[in-house]
Amino acid sequence: QVQLVESGGGLVQAGGSLRLSCAASGRTFNTYAMGWFRRAPGKEREFVAAISWSGGVTAYADSAKGRFAISRDNAKNTVYLQMNTLKPEDTAIYYCAVSIGRTVYRSERQYDYWGQGTQVTVSS
Repeated sequence: QVQLVESGGGLVQAGGSLRLSCAASGRTFNTYAMGWFRRAPGKEREFVAAISWSGGVTAYADSAKGRFAISRDNAKNTVYLQMNTLKPEDTAIYYCAVSIGRTVYRSERQYDYWGQGTQVTVSS
């Protein structure tokens, strides 16, 4: 069993930045791939970014490329999502997720454990 706790969400003006964190329990964190997803109001949950177990492979949604960066610190059992140049359309609840697979996945069906989410609101 893996437990995930997200933090770092909040209210920010358009053009601003936020860094989300996701702390994971479990001694085998460094064997898991990790992902970030988001659900905007009235929309389905969508992929944002993912990182392999080693951090050597990453993947991004087109909407996140060039603005967001996913990283991980296996010593701290934590994955991060640095979000820059935020836009109002980035407003959503952001979820981190764990896949017991070791590579990156874009489909939420590949993820086994989910956090409760953290709200990000970007004002115009």
